[in-house]
Amino acid sequence: MAPRILSCFGKGSSSHADVAHEKNAMADLTTEEQNCGGAVLVELFSSQGCGTSPAAELVISRLGRGDFQLEMPVVVLAFHVDYWDYQGWKDPYGSSQWTVRQKAYVEALGLDTMFTPQVVVQGKAHCMGNDENALVTAITEAPRYPAPSFQASFKKDSPDSLEVSLTGPLRTKVDSNGANVMVALYECGLVTDCPRGENKGRVLSNDYVVRKLEKLCTLKDASAKKVVSGTVNFSLWERFNSSKCGVAVFVQTRSHQILGSQSFTLPDDI
Repeated sequence: MAPRILSCFGKGSSSHADVAHEKNAMADLTTEEQNCGGAVLVELFSSQGCGTSPAAELVISRLGRGDFQLEMPVVVLAFHVDYWDYQGWKDPYGSSQWTVRQKAYVEALGLDTMFTPQVVVQGKAHCMGNDENALVTAITEAPRYPAPSFQASFKKDSPDSLEVSLTGPLRTKVDSNGANVMVALYECGLVTDCPRGENKGRVLSNDYVVRKLEKLCTLKDASAKKVVSGTVNFSLWERFNSSKCGVAVFVQTRSHQILGSQSFTLPDDI
């Protein structure tokens, strides 16, 4: 939907933290390591209650499977917001938590309104989610940082819980302003019959839908060579299917800039 309602925050400006991170995030890596740019994080804010979101969902699905043949890898996540639920269809994947996340980007990017479908790239740029050209441009021009070199292990102690353990070099320098290492559990291949709302009568397909998001740790004054270890536990939903799911890890500053990301597929036998 066009950016016409849900006014949020006033105009913002680039923070000193952003500038410092862009200059210093890779300062203690070798030139070769600095030149090995990692993935670009692409976040879609979408809703099944929005008539223009299905087109953006298709673009994001194509992006995730490599249809655009970009020179850089991407990590794709789709956050379904809940503020269109009042229009007759409650998005089964919508969450107020994702609405709050989008609001934070609205403030950080200096925007006046929230809208769907919106794409945020590396926490630094945004565009309409169904505008392929603008999306490719934003990805191509995005700052890139070496991806974290985490090793992941997965354990399912009960039918409704998944434990994800990560360890490895951060590969991104974090200054005194600090950054969070976040872990998202997402699901692909979702199909929904939509009997009401703006998409009434349509069959909606969604990929990379974030089902859970947890913080692994918070870091300050950390070298890019720092080894990070930690564990997060995800509560699982009914009919959880590991073959349709993946995990994304990303480092995000307090000013919402993304300093590196990495993704993993889940084992089929978990």
